[in-house]
Amino acid sequence: MLVALHVIALLKRESIMDYLKQLPRNKSLGIAILAIDCVWSFWLIGEVDLGEFQKWENPIRFGLPIGFICFIFWVDEFLAVRAVGIFLLLLACPILDVAFLQEPKTRILLPILCYIWIFLSLFWIGMPYLMRDHIAWATKTKARWTGLSVSGIIYGFVMIVCAFAFWGSDKG
Repeated sequence: MLVALHVIALLKRESIMDYLKQLPRNKSLGIAILAIDCVWSFWLIGEVDLGEFQKWENPIRFGLPIGFICFIFWVDEFLAVRAVGIFLLLLACPILDVAFLQEPKTRILLPILCYIWIFLSLFWIGMPYLMRDHIAWATKTKARWTGLSVSGIIYGFVMIVCAFAFWGSDKG
């Protein structure tokens, strides 16, 4: 996915750059992604051991759809940014679980990517104008966009090579 998305970003540079510049204020996309976040969170609450907070499972499940509706009506500005931030936080969890305490050391490539997502997501949710600024920075010049796209492709290929060379081999 990483390689494919960055290849598309490289090949369709102008259209992707224009789309990304409009993304932060795209309310319909924000609602769609937020709906995915809500459904995923609703499912996750039932699947995850909440420990001491298990007694809060039903109130949280009740509150998720209410929070979704409230978000749509009262968090009008940069809804897509916040929804993407929540989505990336949710996405990081299963990827980090897959890489947890696994050998070899090259498996650290997955958590690095996840921690970048987590770091950016926390800022984007709290200060959503930063995503707009990050997109403006990345799309300022074609050389910068190309460099970022090629970097993503290289990182993806490194992950693929490590997957076949190290991660896929059974040692026991």
